[in-house]
Amino acid sequence: MDSELLFRFFEGLTTDSEDQTIKEWFDASPQNQEQFYQERKLFDALILHHDQSSITADSSILVEEPSADRKRILFGTFMKVAAVIAILLMSGLLYMQIKNSNEDYGMQSISVPAGQYVNLSLPDGTQVWLNARTKIEYPVSFNKKQRIVKLDGQAYFEVVHNEDKPFIVETSKGNVSVLGTKFDVMAYSGEDDFVATLMDGKVKVDLTSDPSQSLILSPNTRAVLRDRKLEVSGIEDYDAYRWKEGLISFNNASFGSIMRDFEKIYGLKINIENTHVGKYSYTGKFRFVDGIDYALRVLQRDIKFEYQRDPETHIINIK
Repeated sequence: MDSELLFRFFEGLTTDSEDQTIKEWFDASPQNQEQFYQERKLFDALILHHDQSSITADSSILVEEPSADRKRILFGTFMKVAAVIAILLMSGLLYMQIKNSNEDYGMQSISVPAGQYVNLSLPDGTQVWLNARTKIEYPVSFNKKQRIVKLDGQAYFEVVHNEDKPFIVETSKGNVSVLGTKFDVMAYSGEDDFVATLMDGKVKVDLTSDPSQSLILSPNTRAVLRDRKLEVSGIEDYDAYRWKEGLISFNNASFGSIMRDFEKIYGLKINIENTHVGKYSYTGKFRFVDGIDYALRVLQRDIKFEYQRDPETHIINIK
C-alpha cells in the first residue's frame, strides 16, 4: 500500500472510495495490518516531533504544535524519527501502543508518566495536552459519524470544529460531548474527582453511571461531581490549568491543596502530620521538571516543617 495514501487517510483526507480500498487491503492479510500500524506510528511521530528541539534527560516532554500549513512529510526522515521514538521509549518519558481493532483500523494509546506532560495532535487536527499520569486512547483514524477518545486522567482539548462529526471524551465517571471548543477534563481512575471545565464554546456533560444527569456548560464554568450529582460553578482563577505549560500553579491555596496537586502530578502519597502547616496559604508556581523535593524545599523557606520519604513505599511524611 502506498504510504502517501495511508498518511492522507490518517489525516482524514481520503475519499469514500479510497477508504474502501484501504479497508479491503487491511483485511487481506496480517502483513498488511502490520504495515498499517507501522505507518501510523511513523505518521504520529512525525506530527508529534516535527521541528522539535533535542530531548535531554532532565527535560519534560515538550512537543511543539504542528503549523497550520503542515509541510508534506518526507520519508527520508524515517531514521531520525525512529531515533526520537527510541529515545522516548527507552527513557520512559512516553509510552505509545497500537491495539488491533478492525472497526477503527487500530486504537492508539498514549500514557504519560508521573512528573511529565505532553502535547499531541489527534487525526482530525484537534490539539490535546495530557497531564501527568494520564492515558488517552483514540483511533488511528476517526470514523465518518463521530470522534471518540477515551481518557483516564486529565487533559485539555482544543477541538477542531465539525458540526457533522461530534467529538466525545469518554471517562469512567462521565462523558463530554462537543462540536468544537476548548475545555479541560479531569477524571483519574481510582479517584473520586470528576471535573469538566469549559473555556470556550459549548459542551454537554453527562454521568457514566446515570446518563439522565446531563447539563450544558457555557464558557468560564465547570461541572463538578459531588455526592454523585453534577454541580455547576463559575471559574475565577485559571492558574490551576497551567499544568499544560508544565507548571504546578496555585493562588492563595492551602498547604493541603498543594500537596494533593503534588500527589496527582508525581504519583506519590503524602501524609501531613504537622497541623501547623494548615494555617497558611501560598501563591506561586513550580515546574514539573524541578521535582517534588525541590518544591518542598522552597516551601520550607516560608514555614518550618520537615519531611521524610520512605525508601520502600516512597510515601512522604510532613512533620
